Amino acid sequence: MVASVQTVAFSGIDVLPIEVQVQMASGLPAFTVVGLPDKAVGESRERVRGALHAMGLSLPPKRITVNLAPADVLKEGSHYDLPIALAVLAAMDILPKEEIKNCCVLGELGLDASIRSVSGVLPAAIHSAAENLMLLCPQSCGAEAAWAGGIDILAPQDLLQLINHFKGVQVLSPPQAKLPDAVDFSVPCLSDIRGQESAKRALEVAAAGGHNLLMMGPPGSGKSMLASRLSGILPPLTPREALEISMIHSLAGNLPEGGMVRVRPYRDPHHSASLPALVGGGAKAKPGEISLAHNGVLFLDELPEFQRASLEALRQPLEAGQAIIARVNSHAVWPARFQLIAAMNPCRCGYLGDPGQECTRAPKCASEYQGKLSGPLLDRIDMHIEVPAVSLADLNAPKTGEPSATVALRVAKARAIQVERYGDAGINSSISVSMLDEAAKLAPDAKALLDQAAASMSISARGYHRMLRVARTIADLDGGPALIGRTHLAEALSYRPHRYLNT
Repeated sequence: MVASVQTVAFSGIDVLPIEVQVQMASGLPAFTVVGLPDKAVGESRERVRGALHAMGLSLPPKRITVNLAPADVLKEGSHYDLPIALAVLAAMDILPKEEIKNCCVLGELGLDASIRSVSGVLPAAIHSAAENLMLLCPQSCGAEAAWAGGIDILAPQDLLQLINHFKGVQVLSPPQAKLPDAVDFSVPCLSDIRGQESAKRALEVAAAGGHNLLMMGPPGSGKSMLASRLSGILPPLTPREALEISMIHSLAGNLPEGGMVRVRPYRDPHHSASLPALVGGGAKAKPGEISLAHNGVLFLDELPEFQRASLEALRQPLEAGQAIIARVNSHAVWPARFQLIAAMNPCRCGYLGDPGQECTRAPKCASEYQGKLSGPLLDRIDMHIEVPAVSLADLNAPKTGEPSATVALRVAKARAIQVERYGDAGINSSISVSMLDEAAKLAPDAKALLDQAAASMSISARGYHRMLRVARTIADLDGGPALIGRTHLAEALSYRPHRYLNT
């Protein structure tokens, strides 16, 4: 007789159904796990044995075979402990086979029979809802699973509680979705930044259309301050965006206690981050920083200091909105539609063009430093701006800039225009080229300006479309006229890449 329960495996953001089958047969006592398990899954037999011993149970002196089907899918992680234990208990006639057969089970077992938290419970709960299965998960993950809605959930603290529930001795209450008790949503305000009015305007345009932005300027000019204040002017997460982000962070194992991400992610990895840390990968194809920044902001400070291979690996995600991690034995796809905000100095010492601290190795210092960034990568960044050093007069002046709340209202109005125009297709930075052709119609004077710019500027086809996207966003900030005007296009042209060494 074979007892079985359902569980899951993960391939990127995708959930794969796995059936845990247990057979007890005559023969020399043995406990074997088959079905392409990794080391953590193979060690589950000892954790299962220890958990049963803690409850006063022992395995029968039989040949116990655990099969994880389908057998050609790699099984990784410790969440297979609980499904294996339940299938073993059902094979021992301690638990009813028919009741647990239609349960999706995840959980790691301690040697004291406690059920420890695991990653990926939220995607597993959504899969269970689609397949009409009951979900069994650790008590610490119950609030996370409850966000899926529409499913029966059991979240015991230990294995004994679960056995008593199935035997009718104890009733487990379903967990409730809850918000964290205290979450600080405060972000730094734009009004804290003295001067830099043109940079603030560029940040507003970038926020309104979801455009990528590169800031170049000397040390201390406020580039990092500007980037940290972008979150304060972005619109709040939609329920769909919050669910997408929460699923990724659930698989990464860093969801908040309440079980949902409630604010847009802001990730700022150090320039020493490796390629797998930035893009994703490693032994278990975990999500990288670009996926953890999905629907949020990825800030790369000192952009040329990142490894060249890591920067070039950003090119495909910036276009496709997803990170594809290909391995010999696996293929994982992670969502990665993030807004890239990058900052860099004009040269290695940072003072190119500063009369007070002029670079002594110019222009070679600047050419070598800026040469670390490839043209194809820069062409994928919609907006390029210079952030000059702040004067002493601006630093001593009182705060006169607009607060983030005021700028956020304009950004929200521009986003609302885009939602009305495109529906669920995206925003100006992510719509298809065919939709852009319909939305970015130029007024006659703007068309004349574009012809003049095309004759004097070297603009690639990608750069041309990105310029139109920015111009469409600027027009949306101006009330969303049907035609892009000359002033809108002129501002968009000012954000195109140019040769800093020649300025």
